[in-house]
Amino acid sequence: MSDNAADQDRRRFLTGTASVIGGIGAAFAAIPFVATFQPSAKAKAIGAPVEADISQIEPGQRLIFQWRGKPVWVVRRTTEQLAGLETLDASTLRDPGSAESEQPEFAANTWRSSNPEYLVLVGICTHLGCSPSFRPDVASDDLGADWKGGFYCPCHGSKFDLAGRVYAGVPAPTNLVVPPYRFVDDGHIVIGEAEDATA
Repeated sequence: MSDNAADQDRRRFLTGTASVIGGIGAAFAAIPFVATFQPSAKAKAIGAPVEADISQIEPGQRLIFQWRGKPVWVVRRTTEQLAGLETLDASTLRDPGSAESEQPEFAANTWRSSNPEYLVLVGICTHLGCSPSFRPDVASDDLGADWKGGFYCPCHGSKFDLAGRVYAGVPAPTNLVVPPYRFVDDGHIVIGEAEDATA
């Protein structure tokens, strides 16, 4: 083999080795750069699902949890409250079938929930973002004899029934939002993960 051919082989070997080592170095240098495109741990935590312990909630009570910086209400409805939803005149509601509202598929029913006993709502009025009051009392003096319990927004007077459906003739344009959620067991739900719509 001539010296010229040996030099060419050596150059090819050195060029190939340098290319491989350079490629590996570039990949290691790119890892921190690419990692900056990933959401931070704080951002992940803000949008992450939240497990809520609802084992201690009594019928007729409401618990409040935080998810994505918003209050999420879990209401355990009594049999009387569920019966009241059935007797509520649909003409008094703006969207009784929840056709224009934000909710998972499994909540497109009268109760707006997968389990009629438990109502899960984002506790923010759909008008201007106030937080409505929980008003489970029936036929209250200030809300009228036909009031069957629900939520009242003191900011501008919007009213919602115990399924979060908005009454007609109030400022709020849509029903309260039902977030995605699923039951883990009888005493726990995960807010932020939708239940299978076929369940």
